[in-house]
Amino acid sequence: MTEATAASTILTKILVPIDFSPSSHVALKTAAELAERFHARIHLLHVIPTFPVTTFPDFIPEANFLDGVRKEAERHFTTYKASLAAKGIKVTSSIEAGNDVAGEILDVIEREHTNLIVISTHGMSGWYPTVFGSIAEKVVKLAPCPILLLRTPKPASTAKVSAGA
Repeated sequence: MTEATAASTILTKILVPIDFSPSSHVALKTAAELAERFHARIHLLHVIPTFPVTTFPDFIPEANFLDGVRKEAERHFTTYKASLAAKGIKVTSSIEAGNDVAGEILDVIEREHTNLIVISTHGMSGWYPTVFGSIAEKVVKLAPCPILLLRTPKPASTAKVSAGA
């Protein structure tokens, strides 16, 4: 193994894309365990999906919506950072906005010099991921660094079944 190859396999920065779902919390917990073991840094990333102007509802100003979502993400990140710092883990974070979530993740990988991504699936099935693909799938196909993909159970349906159905 050459010196350049050895240097590139040392785990120093872990990217954790977070959408604040239970499955992304599992990814963060796993990344924290790896960061503790390998004395690596963690970079938390939240991508706010944006929508074309023509599909955004007229009654919600886009700037107000983005500002609210950004503040909520910052609030979550403050809690996560405190918890990780208590374990001795150095952490940074960023909040991006764009209509290509996977593309935003890939941009941050390069900008932050990430050498491992810990990302979770949502276990979704049906027509949406078939037609549009999943974010995790796109990242797995295009990421320039190793990926730890955590398969999480399909989220429970919030639809109620009627007794007569």
